[in-house]
Amino acid sequence: MTRLYLVRHGRAAAGWDTDADPGLDDIGREQAAALVGRLATLGPLEIVTSPLLRCQQTASALAEQWRVTPRVEPRVAEIPSPAGVPMVARVEWLRLAMAGTWQHLDARYLAFREGALAALAEIAAGGAATVVTTHFVAINAVIGAALGDDRLLIRSLDNCSVTIVDVDQRGRSGLFQLVEAGQEADTLIR
Repeated sequence: MTRLYLVRHGRAAAGWDTDADPGLDDIGREQAAALVGRLATLGPLEIVTSPLLRCQQTASALAEQWRVTPRVEPRVAEIPSPAGVPMVARVEWLRLAMAGTWQHLDARYLAFREGALAALAEIAAGGAATVVTTHFVAINAVIGAALGDDRLLIRSLDNCSVTIVDVDQRGRSGLFQLVEAGQEADTLIR
């Protein structure tokens, strides 16, 4: 078993409907600094991050503390933007999608979910406990895999919440085991 600490990024400076890759706002930076206090004694651990700026900025304070260089993994990025939906309509699309299941989405989104799960399995295959800074939907996909639940939204994860999973490399069935779900909040998806 290999333990992964899945961290949802800190609060972004802009919403999904106005900026494709925002960094953290002041509150997000404070959340990332507080994360160091919560996780510092676990490491140094490897850090893997989504390529998106808000995740890289969330990981940077912890990386400084541990003196490690985060590795970027594109497959743990944000759920892809829907084709043909203008930027200003993306949040409404996401809210509707999160009310349903993965099976109700097209193949592109199923591939996203499978890619994220495969990336995390590969990270765990290295055998080292790892912190992964990623996104709301990607973490929910892992929770769903652990619980056998096909819903997109299982937990309303707070910014900088930490979801802990153990990964069993002995077989695909039961690969992810939920140890601790991250703190929830009335998170504004923006």
